[in-house]
Amino acid sequence: MSTPDPADIFRIEAAELLEQMEQGLLDLEHRLDDRTLVDAVFRALHTLKGSGAMFGFDRLAAFTHHCETAFDRVRKGLADATPDLVSAVLDARDHMRALVEDPSGDHAEEERYLLERLQAAVSGTSTSPATTIVETPKPAVPDVPTTWHIRFGLPENTFVNGTNPLSFLDELRDMGECHVLLDRSALPPLEKLDPTALYFTWDVTLTTSKSRADIEDVFLFVMDDMSLTIEEATDGAPVVSAALPVSEPEAVQATPPVSEAPMERQAVEATSRPIVEVADPKLKRKVESVRVPAERLDELMDRVGELVIVQSRLQQIAASGADIALRTVSEEMERLCSELRVTMMVLRMVPVATLFDRYRRLVHDLQRDTGKKIELSTDGESTEMDKTVIERLADPLVHLVRNSADHGLESTEERIAAGKSETGSIRLSARQTGGEVIISVIDDGRGIDRARVRAKAETAGLIQPGATIPDQELLQLIFQPGFSTASSVTNLSGRGVGMDVVKKAIESLHGSIDIASRPGEGSTVSLRIPLTLAIIDGLLVRVGEGHHVIPLPAVEECIEISQEEDLRSRGRAFLSLRDALVPFIRLRELFATGTKPDLYQKMVVVSTGEERVGLIVDQIIGHHQTVIKSMSKLHDDVTTFSGATILGDGSVALILDVANLVSLGQEQEARLRAIA
Repeated sequence: MSTPDPADIFRIEAAELLEQMEQGLLDLEHRLDDRTLVDAVFRALHTLKGSGAMFGFDRLAAFTHHCETAFDRVRKGLADATPDLVSAVLDARDHMRALVEDPSGDHAEEERYLLERLQAAVSGTSTSPATTIVETPKPAVPDVPTTWHIRFGLPENTFVNGTNPLSFLDELRDMGECHVLLDRSALPPLEKLDPTALYFTWDVTLTTSKSRADIEDVFLFVMDDMSLTIEEATDGAPVVSAALPVSEPEAVQATPPVSEAPMERQAVEATSRPIVEVADPKLKRKVESVRVPAERLDELMDRVGELVIVQSRLQQIAASGADIALRTVSEEMERLCSELRVTMMVLRMVPVATLFDRYRRLVHDLQRDTGKKIELSTDGESTEMDKTVIERLADPLVHLVRNSADHGLESTEERIAAGKSETGSIRLSARQTGGEVIISVIDDGRGIDRARVRAKAETAGLIQPGATIPDQELLQLIFQPGFSTASSVTNLSGRGVGMDVVKKAIESLHGSIDIASRPGEGSTVSLRIPLTLAIIDGLLVRVGEGHHVIPLPAVEECIEISQEEDLRSRGRAFLSLRDALVPFIRLRELFATGTKPDLYQKMVVVSTGEERVGLIVDQIIGHHQTVIKSMSKLHDDVTTFSGATILGDGSVALILDVANLVSLGQEQEARLRAIA
């Protein structure tokens, strides 16, 4: 196995730091006086600068230094956090990403402009040609030493993370006169001692001319996971403690005499304290988590898929013979494969929050581009989906959010005139239903103008003038290539490019799109997406001599149709099912099998949302774990199938595209009703 490139490792870390920085800046925009957010952004900038210099990204480190200096001034009270500063650093963050991806590119002109904006934001003046952020000198104050009492404790996994506690003591000693006491009261008995764990805390008396902020900076990168108290001493006396003095690094490892009474008392206290149990669960998770490249997960998923196919073959061989031992092994293999598949799917699942968080920045920029006030809210962020599905949903959702901001939401003046809040709302929602996740983009804007859509469609020749079409079919016309109701072309929309891309992307995910819109109240675009694209539970059926798989989450029920019912339904395309007409499709005729129907036909009722359709098949074989294989490029225009799978005997079964079959059934029903 080849050694990974250190630069690639840094790029992964940098991407996380840039994401943390962006989220912190977007939060800070709404809470400008939040010191915690200022510190979080500063730490991200400082870490990015240091890591960039370590891995040879010198231009990144030099540029990031200016932003770090600006936020350092805010931390020290020399400048205020303002919307202009947040906006400038957000744009600077985009430039940092470019320097990470292409460190040798020509970014000089953009860098100069960004530094001018940053200088103006920090100084609160108009943009000047300055290219550096110069910290304003502090007013001269008498260099009067102050005595501080400092107590700090680090998490038990400090050594595992590669942190040296003595380095903090060295930095404190460099600040002035320092007296250190070691507290070993939490040290457990020898039989319970973990040699990799840290049980000590330190009491420090420091006399220095440095400020409290300077002392806090010593612990800047571990402050989130440690305990730290800093108090100004009133008498300048050392801290009185039963702990031991530490004058040399070796003293940390010193062992006290067993006969010392204080140590006996401390040992009792340590014995009664459950060291492991009280450890921070958050810290435990950090130790136990492992970073795995995404491509390795994909490879593992492929191996699991092949294993499922082999297990299906083994099951078929065992079922055809009389060997009880072989059947036992086959059943055990089936159980293990099922558990492994579930475990693998869990590993690939990530919360939708990782997708939704990307659009906070998009909405922030859309407010600037459109001049509208927009508020983004999210719901169902904990809903989980396959990481591959989430990655492929990113671009379609960008188009939908931009469309809501540009087309859906009115201007501030129009909203006030309509009696609405001046701030428009865009909400991203996710919820799971069976084997699908429904992601909705909801706005409270003007809604879709159906008359305008119809006029545009008639002009483009998509529908005949005056033709009667269902409302949902009319709304779906906005996804036609080149279709746009915008009156003018802007940098956001108007060219008819975007919504058709959304439809193609969702169809490639074997999903569907529903639209609901009420004039003056807003619109909702709902994306129905399968949880995963790798392995699904399916219903294996036979049509003629061929086998097909129907995704199990879409199946509502199975009904046997007698020969008499089959004859009565000739010439019609729907059956009465519990006082409701359900359109159906005879798959044998659709696929032109050329075979005679079985004596007792079966109807599998499938649905997408509120729409239902029956699929007439010859035989229902049963449940099947389906490993999805993509169709070839030659079959791109075949909309009836969404993929294929390999059965236990090596034959191929095509996976039915339920969404397209439901649409086909609805169209067939509409035609028959029109004739009637």
